[in-house]
Amino acid sequence: MPAARVLPLDDLLARARALAEAGPRQLLGIAGAPGAGKSTLAERLVAEVGRAARLVPMDGFHLAGTELARLGRAERKGAPDTFDVNGFVSTLRRLRRLEPTSVWAPVFRRDLEEPVAGAIEVPPEVRLVVTEGNYLLLPDEPWDEVRSLLHEAWFLDLDAELRIRRLTARHEAYGKTPEQARAWALGSDEANAARVAGTAGRADLVVRLADPLPG
Repeated sequence: MPAARVLPLDDLLARARALAEAGPRQLLGIAGAPGAGKSTLAERLVAEVGRAARLVPMDGFHLAGTELARLGRAERKGAPDTFDVNGFVSTLRRLRRLEPTSVWAPVFRRDLEEPVAGAIEVPPEVRLVVTEGNYLLLPDEPWDEVRSLLHEAWFLDLDAELRIRRLTARHEAYGKTPEQARAWALGSDEANAARVAGTAGRADLVVRLADPLPG
């Protein structure tokens, strides 16, 4: 993985504001391993830009739990083939071409562990769409089209020990026992993290925050 630039949050906020002002609409992607803090950073960027920005996370395109079970992929939830990548790409295409009406996107509800359709409205006046997820920079078809639709892509890096602690705590918070949580963090999550690390070279910016945000 390329060496990360250590930057303060303010530098990234300023970069997001500049993108929003570049027009007519910019798509910013934030990639990184599970637990790196992508969603927290994305939320801060959107809050900084305000009404002209929206967050459309990749996680909203998770396949439903019943379908993962039917396909035999439930134990690998979070792997690339457990997402509706074609639906994600189609939504990014619509967002990029700035349609005259609102685009609606799904959201992943962690309390339900399920995606919910039509939960995020992106009206035409939005000038910055931020998306975040593990696999935005994957070079494999059909994921490879995601990178071509992003005006700018960042890869967020974080110390591995801190990242694993965060993931373990997250899994416990959503109902796993401490043993199950650590097994998942060191198993499925780390397998995904290893795959994602190899995509950092496709980012415009590989960054590690000087003061990491809460995960």
